[in-house]
Amino acid sequence: MGVKGNRQKPKLISTVEMEVAIAKMFDIRKHIVVPNLSWGFDGMHECDLFFVRKTGYAFEVEIKRSKADLLADFKKGHNHVDKKNRIVQLYYAIPRELLKKCEEHIPEDSGIIICEKYESNGKYYSYASIHREAKRKKGARKLNAKERLKVASLGCMRIWKLKEKIIHLKYE
Repeated sequence: MGVKGNRQKPKLISTVEMEVAIAKMFDIRKHIVVPNLSWGFDGMHECDLFFVRKTGYAFEVEIKRSKADLLADFKKGHNHVDKKNRIVQLYYAIPRELLKKCEEHIPEDSGIIICEKYESNGKYYSYASIHREAKRKKGARKLNAKERLKVASLGCMRIWKLKEKIIHLKYE
């Protein structure tokens, strides 16, 4: 028998860990994936994760780490509706621990992604799975070639900001 008193419950999964788990789940090799798409894409509201499939259809993942955060999201004016009909599906991603508290508040047409963190051999890993598939929005259109290139370009810009952040962290 192990010692129960020394065990520590892992901390709630972080936003970054959720982003990585979700990107891996959808397979980053098959999609253009851009975190925090909020400016530079012709009037788009802020998207925590914006995916463009090879087919040209885009979908959004909204990440929520608490019930309060989820409920506050519904007070925003945009309601995750793109006026140019470029988003075919919307998913809400939440930590597994919040499923019972939050599921009833997530719109029925939105999908639910469950994220969790686990420990193996002294390292922490994040994992995501689809709890409920998102319904396709009627009238959603494919992104044209110019729009796909713009999304990819915005994603590449993120790399340089992250590299800069790594440099700063290295010297702190």
